[in-house]
Amino acid sequence: MKLRQNPRHWAAKKALTTPGVGAVATYGLVKLHTGIFLRKADEAHREERRDHLDGFFDATMDAYVAALSADYSEAEAREITHLQANFDFFNHGWTEMMEIPAEEFEEHYRRYEAFFQRHGITIDDPLGEFRPADGVPEAPATPGKLDDPAYENAVAGFSDDVYVEDETGEVTVGGGEEPAGVSARDAPGVGDADDADQD
Repeated sequence: MKLRQNPRHWAAKKALTTPGVGAVATYGLVKLHTGIFLRKADEAHREERRDHLDGFFDATMDAYVAALSADYSEAEAREITHLQANFDFFNHGWTEMMEIPAEEFEEHYRRYEAFFQRHGITIDDPLGEFRPADGVPEAPATPGKLDDPAYENAVAGFSDDVYVEDETGEVTVGGGEEPAGVSARDAPGVGDADDADQD
């Protein structure tokens, strides 16, 4: 999968792994990601999906921190959560929100199979043990979109590794190293910066 990586991603990592800041960062990142993916959704379905996405993304923040704790890189940990989301979108028939085509799911899954199996994550159960005890709010599916999926926002061809596009537009495998002086205050939801285009 191709992801972006810039100082805000490193700030988010710092915030999510800093006691006393993690909850604030989680709230901001959840709202940010819900907004990003709702903009990809058909307008008629956006509001009915909002609560589900909020709950789902909240759970993936725990998966992100668990992946970091298991020594996955920042980009890899973030890719894990994006894969969880894409599995969920596919299960709901929300193909217009997917970042990768379903034909690449197996290859992506195999790359993180150890983590996914350890936490009970499958394509059919994208949250596994990260699913909250009270579940995630339901949202209507659009299964008809699976009959001939278009994957309007998917980018294919990056299933063999995690590819990272930096601020200059250069794409590399694996992502960069955490820069010095990263502040949790620069994370989405923690500081006052505009978070509209961050993902």
